Amino acid sequence: MNNPKELLERNFPTAGQDARSASKPSLYAGPDSSYDLAFTDQEFLLHPDLRPVRMQLELLKPEMIQREEAIESTIVVFGSARILPAEVSQAKLREAMEQPDSPAREQAVRAAQRHVEMSRYYEEARAFASIVTEHSTQLHTPIYVVTGGGPGVMEAGNRGAFEVGGKSLGLNIVLPHEQEPNPYITPRLCFQFHYFALRKMHFLMRSVALVCFPGGFGTLDELFETLTLIQTGKCRKRPILLFGRDFWTKLINFDHLVDTGMISPEDLNLFHYVETADEAWATLQKVYGLGKLDDDTACGW
Repeated sequence: MNNPKELLERNFPTAGQDARSASKPSLYAGPDSSYDLAFTDQEFLLHPDLRPVRMQLELLKPEMIQREEAIESTIVVFGSARILPAEVSQAKLREAMEQPDSPAREQAVRAAQRHVEMSRYYEEARAFASIVTEHSTQLHTPIYVVTGGGPGVMEAGNRGAFEVGGKSLGLNIVLPHEQEPNPYITPRLCFQFHYFALRKMHFLMRSVALVCFPGGFGTLDELFETLTLIQTGKCRKRPILLFGRDFWTKLINFDHLVDTGMISPEDLNLFHYVETADEAWATLQKVYGLGKLDDDTACGW
């Protein structure tokens, strides 16, 4: 016999129901009132003493949504927000070359030529994300590309997944000069963070690999954070791929760190240099056998 409907009804109103009821006009509404429900009172939630609660919420919200969307494995794509798509950089070069001869023209042409040279990394990031997204759909546990959500290499990563009909994540952060998230992120998987530390945790909690394209302080920050966690055994080892050997060896003299005893020779095995999207994917295939990924791919935070 089925249970009577009354046995299954809630004993108490939902938080949403009470919030709607409490939003009605009240004698005690106003700027000096403390009558708002605690969880609807923005001034209260933004109080310095509520920082631990805000940090918990910032950890919990993306976690809950990723679980609901069955996101278990990710590949993190980092790189400069300043690297342009090939067609945009070529247009800038043509525009610069059309200027009248002057020192300013020469400077503009040199800058545009640098953009053209670096634009190959945008296209490789785009191609890599497409390869990951297409091939991983065949896996028991699909792999999703996750980026910082901004322009440049981040846009390329989300764009590559979008162009083959796949989902991808963007973990944006509020900064004084920050832009809107790029338009290729899956809306349900586009998150905004206040705390860098919580954002970093979400980058690595589900990651099976870190792919770093040329970038500046932000890219280096994430790269060395991950290298440190792996080197110290704080999280499990995972492939770290550095796109562009020439760029990275000019930027960081890893051999000097070994020669001076700052790192061990075996620490150089924590990362691999790659040049193309196909080479990066082949490296991941070699490491994981792809198709045989363990269900437990997350770093144990």
